[in-house]
Amino acid sequence: MAKQKFGREIIQSVIEKNQTKKREIAQLTIKIDAKLDDALAKLANSLNISKNRLIEDILLESGVVDEVDENYYD
Repeated sequence: MAKQKFGREIIQSVIEKNQTKKREIAQLTIKIDAKLDDALAKLANSLNISKNRLIEDILLESGVVDEVDENYYD
């Protein structure tokens, strides 16, 4: 038990020393109907953007999300 507590203290110390700007992050996974998926794909294609970018824009415009960390490629 003492060894486990000591290990946690070291890990916590390293984390605290190496933290930069702290952000609250949440990941969103959604399931949508196949017909809606097809419609989003067609719309994204006609706008010449990715489907993920289209969904991001819709969520940002509607106010559902404030910020999106882009981890995908167009």
